[in-house]
Amino acid sequence: MPSEMQSKIKDYVHWLFAQECTFVAGADKMEILPPPTLPEIAFAGRSNVGKSSLINALLGRNSLARVSHTPGRTQQLNFFLLGDKFYIVDMPGYGYAAVSKAKIKVWSHLIQDYLKGRGPLKRVFLLIDSRHGFKATDELVMEELDKAAVSYQIVLTKADKSTSEHLETLIESVTITLKKHPAAFPTPILTSSHKGHGLDPLRKTIAALVG
Repeated sequence: MPSEMQSKIKDYVHWLFAQECTFVAGADKMEILPPPTLPEIAFAGRSNVGKSSLINALLGRNSLARVSHTPGRTQQLNFFLLGDKFYIVDMPGYGYAAVSKAKIKVWSHLIQDYLKGRGPLKRVFLLIDSRHGFKATDELVMEELDKAAVSYQIVLTKADKSTSEHLETLIESVTITLKKHPAAFPTPILTSSHKGHGLDPLRKTIAALVG
C-alpha cells in the first residue's frame, strides 16, 4: 500500500539522519581525500549563504559544521561521515572578495579536480540565498558543474526572511533558469535552517540518492 511504503520511507530517513556523524577529513589537496568507497553528497554556495547552518540543521546538530560570522572560513573540503553510510562534503564558500586571489585560485583548482574526478559524488546541492537569488558567481559555478557533468540541485536558503510573494516569484524565475543548465535538477528546494522548513524534503532526497 502507498501509505505503508511512505511510512517505511519516512522511518528510514529518520533513522538515517539520526546516525552518528563524525568529522573525517579536511582536505586541501586531492591526495588526502578519503577513499572513494561510499556515496558523497556535497554542499556548495557563496560565502555567508547559510551553508554551515543548513548542514547543522539537516543533521540535527548544533556545531558540526562551523558557523562563522566571518565569510570564507571554510577553506578546504570538509568530509563528515554519517552512520558509515555516506559522506557529506562541505565545500569552500566562494565569492568573498577579502580572500586573497592566490587562495581563491587554489580553492578553484581543488574544487574543479574534485568535481571532475570523484566517482562516488551523487549530487551537489548549490545553495542560493532566497533574498537575493542568483549572483554572477553562482552562474559561473553552475557553468562549471554543467561542464563537469555533475548532477546538482538548487537549495534556496533563509526562506523565513522573505515574503511568500517574493519566494513564489523567485521559485518561478529559478525554475526557468534551470532549464538552461543541462546538469541541473529541474526543481529547487526551499529551506529555512532557523524554522526547519524544507529540511525533511531535502533529507528524503539525499536518502534516495545514497540508499
